[in-house]
Amino acid sequence: MRNETDEPSRPAERFFVLPAGERRPGRVPLPPGFAVKARANETEGRLSVLETQLDIDIPPHVHHGADEFLYILAGEMEVDIEGATHRLTPGMCTLLPHGVPHALRNASQPPARCLQISSPGGWESFVEDMFEAGPVVMKDGHPDLGRLNEIGAKYGMEYQG
Repeated sequence: MRNETDEPSRPAERFFVLPAGERRPGRVPLPPGFAVKARANETEGRLSVLETQLDIDIPPHVHHGADEFLYILAGEMEVDIEGATHRLTPGMCTLLPHGVPHALRNASQPPARCLQISSPGGWESFVEDMFEAGPVVMKDGHPDLGRLNEIGAKYGMEYQG
């Protein structure tokens, strides 16, 4: 999702090398389990790339406009989609197409880590908004679906409960 305020750029101006363990700067600081590797405004809105750690289970939700690709770096996770559960281990990957509800569960200790690519981009802005909202997105130790849906609406995200 390209913002109107993003300056157009030439391809060579968008080139960068990100050292191991580094993250792209953002609007708000993200916790250690979230590292933005490429922002939508750096890819002309085409994609967002994050390294994420699955510290809490993600309830059923749907991305109405973005495909989500996960490549498992470490640990194990389960993906529920269309009535089936798939266990993913390091080196495995999955494409979660837009419009198809899915849920993610951690299945290991330490928690699973993955490279997440979303297309079109903008996922990092949703994550920043979610962490900027702070603890109000949680209720009794679980994600507050109503609050998450308020935040996610502008990104085409809908949590189901």
